[in-house]
Amino acid sequence: MKITNPMSSIEIFENERATNYNQFVETWIPNYHYFLDRLPKLLSNTNTKELLVVGCGTGNEIERFVKASESWKITGVDPSPEMIKQAKDKLQNNDRITLMEGVVAALDEKKKYGAATLLLVLHFLEDNGDKLDLLKAIAERLAPGATFVMLDITGDKTQIQQNLKVLQQLLPDGLDPEQINNRLNRIENELFAVSEERLTELVQEAGFEKPLRFFQSSIYMGWLTKKK
Repeated sequence: MKITNPMSSIEIFENERATNYNQFVETWIPNYHYFLDRLPKLLSNTNTKELLVVGCGTGNEIERFVKASESWKITGVDPSPEMIKQAKDKLQNNDRITLMEGVVAALDEKKKYGAATLLLVLHFLEDNGDKLDLLKAIAERLAPGATFVMLDITGDKTQIQQNLKVLQQLLPDGLDPEQINNRLNRIENELFAVSEERLTELVQEAGFEKPLRFFQSSIYMGWLTKKK
């Protein structure tokens, strides 16, 4: 199913970036699989087992919920047709999963989900209203009290710089030094990370409770909150 994209500024993974996404996140995000493996446990107390996965990519977190003991009904949305194709290939027409090409703002507001995830998406959006618009769009599609989990690059400039040094030490051996430098420069100067304080402001303004930082792996922070 395809839905329209009202956000022209959203970053879409295409071609080589889409093809190599899984290898990239495994290389650059320490404890990535540990985080994903525990998502179903984090959301195990959800009353309504209907999950909205925003920026579902290749379906990595959806795959964890499919394997969970509870029976989840899952909607995954992503603006990249190539990422959606990979997710469909991975998940193979599971009747409990709906995958949509597009953005969450185009989803029916009458449909209310019991939980949502937003992993590795927010730092691609500028803090010019785009971040807030996305968070509001998610909140509008959640039931009151629904749990919302985020994983994102977070921190002020000094915090990002310090944690990038830690991240560099945690990278696998054998990576090309030029590629490492290019990636570190992109994270520091081309992405749109915000401080923990600013993220908290955005989340609360969007209609959520004050978020709890429950996970960190170098520059990547995991946040847990609920819809008011």
